[in-house]
Amino acid sequence: MSTVLLVHAKGGPPLGHVLARAAARADVHLLALSELPPTVVASASRLCASVVRPTEAERSDLVALIVSRAEAVGADAVLTFSEYAVVAVAEACEALALPGAGAAAALARDKRRMRQTWRRNGLPQPAFHPVTTRADLHEAAAVLPVPMLLKAAWSAGSTAHQIIGSPREADAAWRRSRATMAESAQLGFAELHVAEADAQYVVEEIVTGDAARWFDDPGWGDYVSVEGVVTDGVFRPVCVSGRMPTVEPFTERASLTPALLPPNLQDRVVDLARDAVDALGLRDCGTHTEIKLGPDGRMWLIETAARLGGAMTVPQIEEVFGVDLVGMLVDHLLGRPVDWPERALGPDQARGAAGSLVVLAVDGRGEAWPDRRVWDFSVVRETVALSEGATLSVVPESSLPDGTTVPVYDPAGGANTMAALCLLSAPDARTVLRDFTTLIDALPTVLPSAGDAETRSVSTVRSVPAATGPVPAERSVPAPRSGSAERSAPASRPVSAAPEPEGAHV
Repeated sequence: MSTVLLVHAKGGPPLGHVLARAAARADVHLLALSELPPTVVASASRLCASVVRPTEAERSDLVALIVSRAEAVGADAVLTFSEYAVVAVAEACEALALPGAGAAAALARDKRRMRQTWRRNGLPQPAFHPVTTRADLHEAAAVLPVPMLLKAAWSAGSTAHQIIGSPREADAAWRRSRATMAESAQLGFAELHVAEADAQYVVEEIVTGDAARWFDDPGWGDYVSVEGVVTDGVFRPVCVSGRMPTVEPFTERASLTPALLPPNLQDRVVDLARDAVDALGLRDCGTHTEIKLGPDGRMWLIETAARLGGAMTVPQIEEVFGVDLVGMLVDHLLGRPVDWPERALGPDQARGAAGSLVVLAVDGRGEAWPDRRVWDFSVVRETVALSEGATLSVVPESSLPDGTTVPVYDPAGGANTMAALCLLSAPDARTVLRDFTTLIDALPTVLPSAGDAETRSVSTVRSVPAATGPVPAERSVPAPRSGSAERSAPASRPVSAAPEPEGAHV
């Protein structure tokens, strides 16, 4: 049987999901750069031929560590599903002469170089300026229109995003972004290989999206992601994922499979994703390309990753389309023939729908909950009535234990302040969208109160109100208010106690 070295770090698809599918194709040796989630420890011991957690000294040269471990186990393929380990694994594959993302992996991590590459290829994207110092930021603030968006060049999960409304806000945004990146690194959400990554940023124009021009139903966010793979340098799209509107500044709230784009519009989105991936020159890897949808058919590239989509994107695709992306990618890296979809799959090929919801202490209007609440999925399951045919489960690997106080939402921290990740399956995407709206509205009411003492400490986080003018959105406008059209629903029933899948941090 073939041998695979799987390099695990924070983020990516659920580790339990990945291990089960990889182990069905090969002997898996796990190199754990991050501590294994408690819910996965037992299955990792059962499914893996070995599990190694390197010391800090061994991690000082990450590429050498991966190469050494791959040679020790006789690996026929080396792969990772974590954004933070993509570059190190790509370089290790080059040294081992094994298939991998190639030298272009760094272009799909560093948002500055990514945008520079796309600009040379004439692809549509927001105007931008690379930033490495406070002086660079002031220079960018003098030429880009406000509001603008400051991003950490090597971040993920919308971490350290800061909206700058005027040049005088630049210094405060700079300090907050750098502090957030330092906090994220302590949590393990940081680039593992590039030493100077924490000092590199990019500031971008904020373009105005328009979801209504792309979707027939209300409630969708104005950006999508194209999920796919690259094999021998050829981009192979698999499907398009939709979103709900983000939370200020651009923290993802929910992902839905499939996106209900009309076929002609899906084709246009996929074509732009192909141009983006081709321009980067990726070779053998998963891909996840985010695209902003604007008025009059306009589109802008947000970013491309040289790995499969994180959180529950991969399990959702398998549930809805029957496509095991993890197993298929492992087969390809091992040199086996794979029957990839001939073109991107759409709603017509879907078997129902699935979505994942990030639980944040923010309501449907983008405002902070009025008091502190305690996360308890059993309460949610018993009290929130969802549509007929819908089942809801919690993802333990990405959720706080029941009884934990829900963190106050921090716009700069993004998904780092999430309380839980929930998975919902339903007969169609409209039902998923509607039931997620129901959940978002219900959570600050049905979850138990954390008590008066914590209530007094809650801070207020307000969303930018909906407007007809430019919206500070790389991805979308604020979420729809409760009572909007998409809230009308068919007969409802209590949330089902579905089996709990193992998940992953967004």
